[in-house]
Amino acid sequence: MGEQATIPKPIKFLFGGLSGMGATCFVQPLDLVKNRMQVMKSSGGQRVSSFSVLMGVAKNEGVSTLYNGLSAGLLRQATYTTTRLGIYTWLFETFSGPDGKPPGFFTKAALGMAAGATGAFVGTPAEVALIRMTSDGTLPKEMQRNYKSVVDALFRIYKEEGVTTLWRGATPTMGRAMVVNAAQLATYSQAKQAILAYVPDGIFCHFLASMISGLVTTIASMPVDIAKTRLQSMKYVDGKPEYKGAADVLGKVIKNEGFFSLWKGFTPYYFRLGPHTVITFIILEQMNIAYKKHILGIEGGSGGL
Repeated sequence: MGEQATIPKPIKFLFGGLSGMGATCFVQPLDLVKNRMQVMKSSGGQRVSSFSVLMGVAKNEGVSTLYNGLSAGLLRQATYTTTRLGIYTWLFETFSGPDGKPPGFFTKAALGMAAGATGAFVGTPAEVALIRMTSDGTLPKEMQRNYKSVVDALFRIYKEEGVTTLWRGATPTMGRAMVVNAAQLATYSQAKQAILAYVPDGIFCHFLASMISGLVTTIASMPVDIAKTRLQSMKYVDGKPEYKGAADVLGKVIKNEGFFSLWKGFTPYYFRLGPHTVITFIILEQMNIAYKKHILGIEGGSGGL
C-alpha cells in the first residue's frame, strides 16, 4: 500500500485556486485598506489608523468602493494561488516518506519558496492591476486611472505602458512570495503538526494553525510587501520613475517616514492575511478530504498539508 491513490495534479491546482478565490471574496475590503495605507506618504509623527481609512473610503467613495479591484483579486488568486498551492501540495506529497511521514520544517520552507516564486511570476500582471485598482482613490482626480475591470486594466496597461509594465515589481513580488510561502506554508504545516498533539484534526485545528501561520507571515513579509506595493502603484514624473527599485523604496520609507513605517498597515494586513489563510486552508483541506473520501474511497485521510 506504499503507492496509495492520490489526488491528480490538475485537481490539486484547481482546489488551490478555488480556495484562494473563496477567501478573497471575504477579505477584499481589508486588502483595499492595506494597499491604501501602504501608498500613503506619512511624515513626522502622523499616524493613520486602519479604521479611519476604512470609514473614510465608505463615507467619501461609497461602501461598494471597498470591493474595488475584486475582479483583479480573483484573477490573482486564479493565477498565483492556483500555481503556488498546486505546486506546494504536489511537492509536499512527493517529499513525504513512503509511510506518509511529512517532510521536515526546512524542507517545507524550501518547497514553499519554490512554489511561491513560481506562482508570483505567473500572478504579477493581476497583482499590478489589483494594486492600481485598490489605490486609485488616493490619487488626485486628474491622475486617477479609473479602470472598469481587471480586463480593462490589463489591456490599458499593455496598450499605454507596454507589456513589461505588467511585470513591474516582479522581483519584489517574487521575493515577497518566497518569504510569505516559506513562512505561511511551512509554519502552517508545522503548527498543525504540533497542535494535533492536543486537538483532533478538523476545522478548529486548521483555524489555530492558520492564525499562527498568518501572524508569522505578516511580520516577515510586510517590508517586502510595502516595496512591491509602492513600485507597482508609482507614476512617472517628467519621465522619471518615483523609485529606482525595491531597495530605493525601503531606503526612502525608512528615511522619510521612519523604520516602523515598513509595517504600515500591519492591522489590516494581518486581519486580511489571518482570515484569508484560515479560509483558504480550511476550504483546501475540506476539498482534499472530500475528494479522497468520495472519489478515491479513502476514509479518514488528512487534507494533505
